[in-house]
Amino acid sequence: MFLICGEALFDVFAHAGDDDSAAAIDFRAVAGGSPFNVAFGLSRLGGKSALLTGVSSDFLGERLIKVLEREGVDCQYLVREGDCKTTIAMVALGPNGSPQYSFYHEKGADRALAFSSLPELDDSIKAIHVGSYSLVVSPTSETLGALVEREGKNRLVTLDPNVRLKIEKDKDRWRDRIGFFASHADIIKVSDEDLESLYDNGEGSDKAQEWLAGRTQLVIVTRGVEGVSVFTRSGRIDLPTEPVEAVDTVGAGDTFQAALLCWLDEHDRSSQEAVAALTDDEIKRMVTFANRAAGVTCTRQGPDLPYRRELADSE
Repeated sequence: MFLICGEALFDVFAHAGDDDSAAAIDFRAVAGGSPFNVAFGLSRLGGKSALLTGVSSDFLGERLIKVLEREGVDCQYLVREGDCKTTIAMVALGPNGSPQYSFYHEKGADRALAFSSLPELDDSIKAIHVGSYSLVVSPTSETLGALVEREGKNRLVTLDPNVRLKIEKDKDRWRDRIGFFASHADIIKVSDEDLESLYDNGEGSDKAQEWLAGRTQLVIVTRGVEGVSVFTRSGRIDLPTEPVEAVDTVGAGDTFQAALLCWLDEHDRSSQEAVAALTDDEIKRMVTFANRAAGVTCTRQGPDLPYRRELADSE
């Protein structure tokens, strides 16, 4: 089982229509959050996943749990935060289908995870994934840091920064916490937008070499329609993005991450030693599979991640 760690919230999509004079705005609420999406996305692809996050006892928190249960995600690591609310992210789509976020997250349950809530992990947990704004909000950031420090020594650890400056504006805080988690990660998946926003260089080779000098074995840089670059200790691999008629890109990065984990699991590569031994051909097949999965999500509205049967012709 893969333990996915981080936020769970509701994305509220706003649509004002074509009449600028109209006062009414239509809203559609969808359960989400990057780690939440990775957890149920992995389950849809046939993998076993559990989610570690704080969940409110309010109506929306109860709904999050029902969605996870329906999607087959193990809920034993959810921590009920009775005095907190469910985080809400207001989402509007830009001209190219990319999401623009506004967050309502003060006293959010997903940012309230405390050290006392850390579970003991048994051998059923083969890997830990961390990412997004849970990396920087306290006390969740420090709690997840303690988890990967304690439990990640002999397990695969993956990281997706998925930077959200609307949540935490301090770039130094992001850089500091990403640096900490990167030092414990075997695979880092990061977008060129995140690299540009934090390090002023979306190309990524310099940062990749810095991370690869430590524990990290693979740095995967996603570049939207420009493709994917994979940096290893022996070189660089560039692969194209799957061409699709995109509706929007909401959830595409989370789908890519879930598909990476799925591929590793299906090919018995979900360990530190196996990742270190991946060949260039295996890396190409893994990234191609993740690209195809992300492409499916882009053809649909919102974070509607694919099922394994929809990728039947893929590895």
